[in-house]
Amino acid sequence: MSSLQPVRGTHDLIGEERRRFNHVVETARRIVSLYGFDEWSTPVFEDTRVFSRSLGDTSDVVSKEMYTFEDRGGESLTLRPEGTAAICRALVTNGLTQSLPQKVFYAGPMFRYERPQKGRYRQFHQIGAELLGAAEPLADAEIIAMGRDVLAALGIGAEVVLELNTLGDTASRDAWRTALIAYFSDRRDELSADSQTRLERNPLRILDSKAQQDRTLVADAPTIDQFLTPEAQEFWDDLRRTLDVMGVPFRHNPRIVRGLDYYGHTAFEFVTERLGAQGTVLAGGRYDGLVAEMGGPATPAIGWAGGIERLSMLLAESPEDPRPVAVIPMGADAQAAALAVLQTIRAAGIRAETSYRGNMKRRMERANRMKATHAIVIGSDEIARGVVQVKDLDSGQQAEVAMDGVADFLHAGSATKA
Repeated sequence: MSSLQPVRGTHDLIGEERRRFNHVVETARRIVSLYGFDEWSTPVFEDTRVFSRSLGDTSDVVSKEMYTFEDRGGESLTLRPEGTAAICRALVTNGLTQSLPQKVFYAGPMFRYERPQKGRYRQFHQIGAELLGAAEPLADAEIIAMGRDVLAALGIGAEVVLELNTLGDTASRDAWRTALIAYFSDRRDELSADSQTRLERNPLRILDSKAQQDRTLVADAPTIDQFLTPEAQEFWDDLRRTLDVMGVPFRHNPRIVRGLDYYGHTAFEFVTERLGAQGTVLAGGRYDGLVAEMGGPATPAIGWAGGIERLSMLLAESPEDPRPVAVIPMGADAQAAALAVLQTIRAAGIRAETSYRGNMKRRMERANRMKATHAIVIGSDEIARGVVQVKDLDSGQQAEVAMDGVADFLHAGSATKA
């Protein structure tokens, strides 16, 4: 039997890659907490209608990419392809639509059946933030600024550019849609087969096409700017003024429509040139109708999501695990005392390890391989006197320390030094 491999489009998170992954999540969790966001967790699979209703059946996610299956009870379930719809469902089913605004952060796996490539997997992971129940442009500006701050805290703020667009209100999009239908209908034969279908069902999806023949036509297609209602124009102007006040630079990209059908007004992407074609690392927009799709009341909302794998790839350095302390018993008689010291050190918040076998030389060799800061040596003589020998493995200095004072000694000597 050949050795088993991960399923195509999935990957293991081990060692350095896991540390990078954790660093992205922990950094985002820290920054969003400063903005008052709380973390939610939703199931990795939902009733298929959560996604088919909300994402739009003309989107590539619904039409081509969802992992949908029938369970043994005959229900249609889908592994979540994104996080926003599930958060909106959770808002409604947990009775929180009367307690707005809700500021939500999430992190976890998503699933889409698409061609694996650099930074893109079939099981991938996202961080995301949703601000539910705020209709003002200030809410959009704040959540965009929060995304900027997450990227800055990761040390990649200078390597990304914020691209911003408006999708207007419903009346604006209806007028724009009519103009797009007229434009693309005159060029129908030049469109890809997929975009010819999109023309009949949702011409805005053509603007999101990756086919080169479509991209050429999209470059000259009408933009929404000329179809904005006075109200939509005012919202767009207020958003840009507020971002200027908050010191968040951006550039207008009229071709951003996002890949899902629930967006309106604000759409944005933080992009980089370091990842080739997969240049978007954090993106989102406003989706005022999505909560109502889940059976709740009309609820304004704005949010973003970022790919953890892509963000991890942009980190300049791999975060290092805290260096441990090695506890080394000299002889079987010292094993019990060594275990007691080991647990005391861990209880004090210091990473500590011991070898399970080997003589003194082998155990010291392992302490050096694990890059331990100190070796704590305990023998029968030390037990009799209630002390341990603590050796600083960087400087070579050694000290005799009382057993009950070893944790304080290590803290004072910066046991978790880099």
